Formats: sequence, C-alpha cells, structure tokens
Amino acid sequence: MSFLQFLHSLLRWLILFFAIVTIVNSVSGMSGTKPFTGRNKKIAMLLMICCDIQLLLGLGLYFMGGWWTALTSGTAMTNKVSRFFSVEHTFGMLVAIILIHLGYAATKKNIGDSSKFKRLFWFTLVALLIILGTIPWPGREMIGRPWFRAM
Repeated sequence: MSFLQFLHSLLRWLILFFAIVTIVNSVSGMSGTKPFTGRNKKIAMLLMICCDIQLLLGLGLYFMGGWWTALTSGTAMTNKVSRFFSVEHTFGMLVAIILIHLGYAATKKNIGDSSKFKRLFWFTLVALLIILGTIPWPGREMIGRPWFRAM
C-alpha cells in the first residue's frame, strides 16, 4: 500500500501543475484574440488523464486502507480523520474530477475559441479550488500528510 500512497502523493503535484498551466493558458486566451490550439487541448487532456489515474489510485487506497469499512460501519463520522478520508476528501475529489471532465468536454465542442477558453478556465479553476481544499496538506491537525510521501 505504501507504493500506492507514494504514487498518489506524487501524482498530486502533476495535477496541480497541469491545472495551473491550463488556467494560465485559458486566461491568456479569454481575450478572444488567441486561437484555441491542439496544444491547449492536450494540456487539458493531460490534466484529465492524471486525474483519472489519481482516481484509480485513490479508489485502491480507499478500499484497501479501510476507509470504506469505516464509512459502511457507521464509525466514519465519529472520528475527524476517518470522516475526512472516507467522506470529505473522497467527495471533494470526485466533484473536482467531474468538473475537469466537463472542462475538457468544452474543448471538443463546436463553439468559439474564446468560449472554449472561458469554460475550460472556470471548470478548471473551481476544480483546483476544491482540490486545494481537500488535499491533506502538512500542518492540518490530525489529517495532514507529508509534502512527499516516501515508499
């Protein structure tokens, strides 16, 4: 399980990187003068792929780490750590991944480039805010995890 935790921890940095790059590219394209290129779409797709892999790793950790058992046994809400990982972190990340998929779907629509940039920007920005709020950052009492998880 430590290898899954290591990969899950490492992949979060790629997701944050691609989300920031997607947001910056979208802001620069929202003026309407910049065309939406295949490069913009590829970066959004890499973000989505990283999120999908992260979801699979997270599901493995969720079921193997006992969070599902805590949720179904009714003890998840009585403990701050258990509640965070079995409910809050999981729900927040699922919502964020859905938003990232919706943002990427906008890049495939037959709409103007400015609209693609705007939709991609807003979906990615809201997803990033949710991700930042539900990552167990170091320093968060009881739920905090290290910046980089070792194997």
